[in-house]
Amino acid sequence: MKIIIVGAGEVGFHIAGRLAAENKDVVVIDPKPEALRRVLDLLDVQVLEGSGSSPAVLEEAGVKSAEILLAVADSDEINLASCLFADILSPATRKLARIRDMDYSELAQSLQKDRPHIDAIINPEQEMVRTIDRLLSVPGALDVAEFADGRVKLAGIRVEPLSPMAGVKLSGIARVAGTRKILVAAIVRGEELIIPTGRDTILAGDVVYLAEEADQLLAAISVFGISREKVRRAMIVGGGRSGVALAGLLVSKGIHTKLIEKNAAKAAKIAACLEHVVVLNGDGSDHQLLSEENVADMDVIITLSGDEETNILTALVAKRMGAKTAITRIDKFGYLSMMPALGLDLVVSARLSAINTILHLVRRGMVLSSIALKGERAEVLEAVALETSDIVGRPIKDLDFPRGALIITILRNGQVIIPSGDSVIEPGDHIIILSTRKAVPKVEKALAVKLEFF
Repeated sequence: MKIIIVGAGEVGFHIAGRLAAENKDVVVIDPKPEALRRVLDLLDVQVLEGSGSSPAVLEEAGVKSAEILLAVADSDEINLASCLFADILSPATRKLARIRDMDYSELAQSLQKDRPHIDAIINPEQEMVRTIDRLLSVPGALDVAEFADGRVKLAGIRVEPLSPMAGVKLSGIARVAGTRKILVAAIVRGEELIIPTGRDTILAGDVVYLAEEADQLLAAISVFGISREKVRRAMIVGGGRSGVALAGLLVSKGIHTKLIEKNAAKAAKIAACLEHVVVLNGDGSDHQLLSEENVADMDVIITLSGDEETNILTALVAKRMGAKTAITRIDKFGYLSMMPALGLDLVVSARLSAINTILHLVRRGMVLSSIALKGERAEVLEAVALETSDIVGRPIKDLDFPRGALIITILRNGQVIIPSGDSVIEPGDHIIILSTRKAVPKVEKALAVKLEFF
């Protein structure tokens, strides 16, 4: 598969790295030599100096033989022009564009239907709001991912020292869970990602990822001693596009929402647009303001200003003052790994949300999604079992499956089945597989003649 990436910024660089690791044929276009030098030094991809909005540069990059064009330059106009000329030069090439200006995003249907026929428009702010919405839908979760059109959720929770599951072997999990079937899909212990077997033991401090049918997830989490109530009161710090969009979404769900914006004129404008949101003009990191607005009564405070340091400080102050949960926006990738040490486990990033969405779209087909489990990467694949497949008719525990991979869900006639080792795959079943990125090639090889991917 040949993929052309327009833009060598953080998003373009990280996507190129992920795709290059999977032996994709990647070409990165950027007019800045220093950005391309970083790509060349660290990644096994081709680079081309120039503008992605130039038809000549696109031709030189081989757009006519490319399956996908990813337009993720810092300029929306360059991304749109890149897609326009790619559409003229190679109509069959799929075009994905990152568009940040809401004025363009509102024309998404026209841009997809008419020239430049963009197959998907990704707005990082909107994707981040969706990420926050998923987190709020599962109180107590550190990470939440959705699969099978939202019917299956994968949620990461931290195992506290007093959790009834601390010290329990996976083979004996039914003893604690009772009649409820619990599937632990992955364990993150420090810097290690474990795809567990029945011999593994859950330890206090582990981040455990549970795979469960969406409407059963909260019940499964409660087995670990986590029983937080749904969010009813929220405070948002930062009245940018994402803050305003999130406030509107929360109010539509019946959540009492306050929004703090430092700029007085901006706050007044937001108040006029969001009549059911309490809009306050002030500094979200001001201890006195937070106290006056009863931050201790908030189920969650979400810091979404454009300044990472302010977001971190505000979240720390709010948690110390009694806010139950803090979600912090961080866009500098270098900061992400430092947040757990500060006690900030719930971190969102517009860039990271955009990257995950783009990778999901690039992998339409065999790999449905890509998820990052606390710094380690895992892939989720979906496939349909044929009647002639060797995996049909045998218990999962007897299958010769690669180490580092686990069947986490079976979809059968619209029903979601969380499997055990005794579960048997039937012809026509859709199966969802969680695999470490390192094991993905082995999974693909093992399944190449056994399954038909879609």
